[in-house]
Parts: sequence; C-alpha cells; structure tokens
Amino acid sequence: MSAIDPNFAPLVAAPLLVPLVTALLCALMQRQARWLSLAGSVAMFAAALALFLQVQADGTQTMAFGGWQAPFGIAFVADPLGASMALITALMGLACIIFQFSGVDSAPESPTLYPLLHALLAGVAGAFLTGDIFNLYVWFELMLVAAVGLLALGGRRAQLDGAFKYFVLNAFGTMVFLMAIGWIYARTGQLNLQALEIASASLGAGETLAFVAALCIGFLLKAGAFPLFAWLPASYHTLPAPVLALFAGLLTKVGIYAVLRIAGDVFPGVPAIGFEVLGWIAIATMVTGVLGAAFHWDIRRILAFHIVSQIGYMLLGVALDSADGRTGTVFYILHHIIVKANLFLIGALIFRLTGSYDLRESGGLWASRPLFGLLFLVPALSLVGIPPLSGFWAKFIVVREAMLLEHWVWAAVALLVGFLTLYSMMKIWFEAFWKPHPQPERAITGPTSAAALWPAYLVVVSLAALTVAIGLMPEPMLDFARSANAAMEATP
Repeated sequence: MSAIDPNFAPLVAAPLLVPLVTALLCALMQRQARWLSLAGSVAMFAAALALFLQVQADGTQTMAFGGWQAPFGIAFVADPLGASMALITALMGLACIIFQFSGVDSAPESPTLYPLLHALLAGVAGAFLTGDIFNLYVWFELMLVAAVGLLALGGRRAQLDGAFKYFVLNAFGTMVFLMAIGWIYARTGQLNLQALEIASASLGAGETLAFVAALCIGFLLKAGAFPLFAWLPASYHTLPAPVLALFAGLLTKVGIYAVLRIAGDVFPGVPAIGFEVLGWIAIATMVTGVLGAAFHWDIRRILAFHIVSQIGYMLLGVALDSADGRTGTVFYILHHIIVKANLFLIGALIFRLTGSYDLRESGGLWASRPLFGLLFLVPALSLVGIPPLSGFWAKFIVVREAMLLEHWVWAAVALLVGFLTLYSMMKIWFEAFWKPHPQPERAITGPTSAAALWPAYLVVVSLAALTVAIGLMPEPMLDFARSANAAMEATP
C-alpha cells in the first residue's frame, strides 16, 4: 500500500457520502424518493468518476476525519484499485435504479426501498475506500443491515426465509471478522491498514498465517466461497430483479476485494501453505458452483450458483501469489460485476416476455425477438470465456498464470469449469430462446410492450456494449489492472 499523503483530499469520501445523503433525503421526502434516488445515483457516479480521474492524474488520494492523521485518524484511501471499485459500484447503482423504472420484475416502491438501496451503495463504496480495518467492519455491518432489509422487503414467506438465511450466516462471518480484528489489535496495537502492513513485518510466519486465516474466514463467507456459500443460492432468487442484479454484481466482490487486500497487501508475509489452501478452496468453489448451476431450471438459481463458481476464479488469482495472478483477479472482478449484473437483468426480461423464470415454462424468444437473443449471448458467452469478449481475457490471465507456475491441476479444473459453464448458458439459450413456448398464450409479445421496456433495454444494451468493448480492446483495462496491483503493493 502506498504511503499516505497528509494533504486533505475531501473527494475521497464523496462516493460514500453522496449515497448516505441520498438515503436520508429519500427517507424524509418519500413522494419524491424515486427521482431523488435517480439524481443521487447520477451524483454518486459523477463523484466516483471525478475521484477516479483525480487518482489517475495525481496518484493515491487520502483523507482523515477530525484532523487526526493516520494511524490515529479514521482514514479513507483511494488508490487506483479502490477508486475503480467505487466507480463501478456507482455505475451499477445507476444502472439498477434506471432498470427499476422499467417495471420489469421491479421492487415494490415502499418507503424503505430507496433509502435501503442507497445505504447499501454507501456500505459497498465505504468498504472499497476505507483505510482502516475496523471501519471495514463498520461498512460490512451497514451492508448487512441494508441487504437484510432489501431481502425482507415485501414480506413474502420466501423473502423472509431468504433474509433469515442471509442474516444468520453473514452475521456469523461478521462476528468472526470482529474477533479477528480484536486479536490483531491486541497483538499489533494498530487498525490502520498501512500501519498494519508495517507492523506485520515483525510478526512470525505462523502468527501472520493465523491472522490472515481468521480474517479470511469472514471474507470468504461474504464472498460465497466453498464451503460457506449456502446462503447465496438460498436467498438471492427471492429478490426483485434490480436489487438482485445489484447484489449479484457487488456484494460478493467486497469479500474478494478484502481477501486481495489482506493477503496480497496488508500481510505480505503470508506463508506459502496459506496460498496453497486458498487455491484448493478456489477449486472447490468453482466445481460446486458450476455443478449446482447445472442442476437447476430457475434462471435466477442458475445464475446465483454461477456467482459461486466465478468467485473461485477470482480466489485462484489471489492464491497464485504473483503479480500477474493478482492482476488477473482485479481484471476478473471488474469484468464480472458488469457481466453478472447484466445476466440477471436479461433474465428478468426473459421472465417479462415469457411469463416465467422457470426454463421449462418459457421459450420462443428467438422466433419473436432474435436481437434479444443476440443480446443475451454477449454476457452469457463472456461468462463462459469465449473470445473476444471480456471474460476470455479474465480467464486467460488467471489460467495462463496457473500454468506458468505449474499448478496444472488448478489450471485443468478452471478450463473444465469453463466448459460446464457453457452447458448452463446453452441450457438457458435452448430452453428460453430456441424451443417453442409450451404455453404461447402466456408469452408477452408485440411492439407496445417492447416500447414500454426502453429503460430496461437501455441498461442491458449499455452493459453488453461495455462487455464487448473491453473484450475487443483489453489493453487499457489490463494496463490499469497491472498499475492498480503495483500501486497496492508499493512499499509504504
């Protein structure tokens, strides 16, 4: 982690303060909440973009509240990685708010919807920008509270059941994380991430491994890694589409980001055995996720299990313990947020046009809407890793590095899981698009409904175009991922 600049940089906190203010305004002015939410999303994106450009121009930006400098003040740090994660968080927030306006499996617009959505965005952005491990816990807690509220929104039995499962397992992970923080503070006297990096140099290998393992248990649970992933497919399918896309794109990536920071940055002296264990966890996560996806027929459950599977690839990049491996993880996170959110939104459009999320009760879309079929193939084939889409480069970097480091089994499993992912995507294609609809009267067709869905199409087409652009021109994003990793690893 690069050295903290004592100069005050208030823009660092803007991407998390804007959604907090928006959440408050939406709660106080409920009649205008919808438009306040949209305006707040635009403002958050503008703030995150301005921060990202400032970091690109001037390097890592920092600020500390109360006039206390690190390691004593509550510090926020925006290096290239943190700034990019805040930017893509704002982009996903804006996309999902616009999709909400389409009415396609939208969330019920209760008084708590928009405050909870923006509180969730604030929690995610805060986790990406905090420079303090205790405040990482605080932002995790905000995310947990907002996520449980959104899961329970509507009060249906399935939603309450999903909210309960999500809360219990994630609360356990948060408790483990808090206990690990207390242990680390008792041993080092530090909570600031940069100060912890310096203090870790005096720790023995065994103690460093114990600290990282304790922290990563909580992070891996929040990431949905094996064997701690059961909460994810048990709860995500109960969410309305815009909220589901936001969850799918962002929440598990916060866990991966935390693992990357802790194992690859804050505690650089982790023994090799720690990365070996993480690698096998990554492999088990890939396999169990892709097999779970192959079993199901509900589009939301299929895609939820594929979140688990793809988390394995991101963990594998960290487990390789190399600069290129971590670069692959950064690239994979940014690509996957866009692709996975888009797949869930397209899944909602399939539901809107066929009348069901169950593939056995849908069909006929290729005959009636061939362009929509091509639109689905963009994120679907990117998830598989088909060139020249963004997912190809993400998997190529990770698998190539595994081969170069002679982790042949890991590389072989990663390739096999890619083929099994293709099976799931083609299952959706053949069932929802290629075969005739088993009950044509349930399908919603005609130009009127298509015209009414323009906010939804605007979002999914834009995200698909971004996926294609990254795939056709990967060099800028790859160069950025390398520079972000280099800045993260810079000696304080």
